[in-house]
Amino acid sequence: MKALLLSKESDAFQARVTDVDEALLPAGDVTLRVEYSTVNYKDALAITNTSPVVRKWPMVAGIDGAGVVEASSHPLWKSGDAVILNGWGVGETHWGCLAQKARLNGDWLVRRPAAFTSRHAMAIGTAGYTAMLCAITLEQGGVPKGSEVLVTGATGGVGSFAVAILAGRGYRVVASTGKASEEGYLKSLGASEIIDRNALSQAGKPLQKERWAGVVDSVGSHTLANACAQSMRGGVVAACGLAQGMDLPLTVAPFILRNVTLAGVDSVMALRERRERAWELLAKEVAPATIDAVTETIALGDAVGRAPEVLAGKIRGRLIVDVNR
Repeated sequence: MKALLLSKESDAFQARVTDVDEALLPAGDVTLRVEYSTVNYKDALAITNTSPVVRKWPMVAGIDGAGVVEASSHPLWKSGDAVILNGWGVGETHWGCLAQKARLNGDWLVRRPAAFTSRHAMAIGTAGYTAMLCAITLEQGGVPKGSEVLVTGATGGVGSFAVAILAGRGYRVVASTGKASEEGYLKSLGASEIIDRNALSQAGKPLQKERWAGVVDSVGSHTLANACAQSMRGGVVAACGLAQGMDLPLTVAPFILRNVTLAGVDSVMALRERRERAWELLAKEVAPATIDAVTETIALGDAVGRAPEVLAGKIRGRLIVDVNR
């Protein structure tokens, strides 16, 4: 099978698409014939060896995958089932889905909604699935429909889907981006207003003028701190990323003086029920036109070369990978 293999020997790192013997696939009770995968931010970190994402060598990259079950001894799955894989440490500690086949734990899989093809599912991928988890978090926190919500990193994968999902749910979405040229794109997804990310990315006061009833943040660092400081009384901030940094330079003031909730959103190890709910809602709320607007399809052999663009923030929306091209 073809696979994007990451190897490291004597500190010499290599990322390449190569032929891999299927007999080397790791243990698992489901063998998946992968049709599409993606290049997420975490994948890009692994492919470029920029961050210690990979914890077992050699590693096949790819935290997302969609395809058809080829063989299964798991009670939930049989040959021919259409399934989706997001997270669970694949591409980190277990061989991932930037390959033509993957062997996985059946407990990690969810059924692909009938409304989606494998390509649709990977166009959404971890990014859209995470965005929906964030939308659920705002809803459960009581953020009222029609109120103003902030989406940071808005032209990225999570941000693009968050804008579309939240606008579709009736919120007034303000999109933060460093790409002024993408205003038309963001407004086509449903954003009501665009603000420059520099307005949020520098050190700010512990408490600032109240504005946001809800926030979806994929950036972290000063951006997340300012989003909390600008949240309204009772506001909910869903944090799911660290594109600016892992640090969080804030005070307790927004939480004890305005009752702001900072909710972490983990998509990697989320329980099956939460995953299934997210994908059910994605199938109902994300239109095919939105999927097409936020995606670019590349061949498996292009993934290594495009990964640095993902880290540099040069990709609008999602890069999906046809592993059989």
